[in-house]
Amino acid sequence: MTAAIKVTSKVTGVETLSCDAGWRNYHFVKLTTDDGIVGWSEFDEGFGAPGVAAAIQRLRARVIGQPVGAHERIYAELYAVTRPAAGGVVALAMGAIENALLDAKAKALGVPCYELLGGKLRDCIRVYWSHCATWRINHPDFYKPAITSLDGVKAIGREVRERGFTACKTNIFVYDENRQNPKGWRPGFGSPSYPELNVDRHVLRNLRMHLEALRDGTGPEVDILLDLNFNAKTEGYLRILRNIAHLDMFWIELDTYSPEALGYIRRQSPHPIASCETLLGVREFLPYFREQAMDVAIIDTPWNGVWQSMKIANLAEAHEVNVAPHNFYGHLCTMMNAHFSAAVPNLRIMETDIDRIEWDHELFTHAPEYAEGHLVMPDRPGWGTEPNEAALRTRPPKAAGLLNYGKKS
Repeated sequence: MTAAIKVTSKVTGVETLSCDAGWRNYHFVKLTTDDGIVGWSEFDEGFGAPGVAAAIQRLRARVIGQPVGAHERIYAELYAVTRPAAGGVVALAMGAIENALLDAKAKALGVPCYELLGGKLRDCIRVYWSHCATWRINHPDFYKPAITSLDGVKAIGREVRERGFTACKTNIFVYDENRQNPKGWRPGFGSPSYPELNVDRHVLRNLRMHLEALRDGTGPEVDILLDLNFNAKTEGYLRILRNIAHLDMFWIELDTYSPEALGYIRRQSPHPIASCETLLGVREFLPYFREQAMDVAIIDTPWNGVWQSMKIANLAEAHEVNVAPHNFYGHLCTMMNAHFSAAVPNLRIMETDIDRIEWDHELFTHAPEYAEGHLVMPDRPGWGTEPNEAALRTRPPKAAGLLNYGKKS
């Protein structure tokens, strides 16, 4: 009889690191063990979540001295001691710690993280090119070529197709009277400051024009996704859906705090609805599943922790819903999401950013490999990549300022 494999490595340190990533910073957890293993995870503080690093530092004393293999016990203990303030930034800190523990545990066993999740079901994962046109419009200093007109939108659509990607996702933009100089329209994130979140005819015309230009570039065989975020209320979302009913859309992604409202929108929609990327934990997802509120449940695995995300995916499966990971961070987050996507049975598609800042690849030991619109899964231990600490030190983080989604376009 084969003896059981035990992971005896114990945590000796938990620290956070960050670096400049152009228009934002990247943030990491570095977890060290008594036998020299280092576990890594990536988290974010710019997407409406200031203070995650501080929460990690407050929780670290409960993690040090514990075996890395006991991530479920550690998570349960952290949840217990933070129960009066469950969710929010505390939950994000717990997810970041869990993901670093998973990396360390897999490295201790000499296996990829997907083996801890039940093994991989797929060697290649279909991806969609996220923030297509978005990054080149909103952050032209970091993503080239800058897009300043509908011609640029058509051009990136052609680029998606010519580079072998089969799906892309974009956002809402408004143009000037000459159909030039697009600006992101995201009042749900304070840009412009427009708290009533009404959707007028000008926005509708511009959105339809933008999507039609992207379709002209991609041709008919590339799937197009649209992310509406929190930028409308129920009436506004329905106006948008009616306005683009004639277009062939893979899904419309949107967010609302009301499961009942989302279910109502889905039942009126001519297109599939994806949602829930900002939810944390099984309890927050449950009322949305009970309402049959979405066609695809989006799970942020850096926020939730990959192990906890598998539980959410199991709940989705029980409600006949497929899942897609939320991923707009650095290469480490992409690989964390890739291991989730390789192992989860009910996967729809995986989000990834193809446009990158010019020094992205210097910051990590391995960049994701793409072929024919798919991410190719590596078999390296752990997540299969980790931050390059020397490179991080050459790119010190920017001082904290406005949250990224609060910046004016």
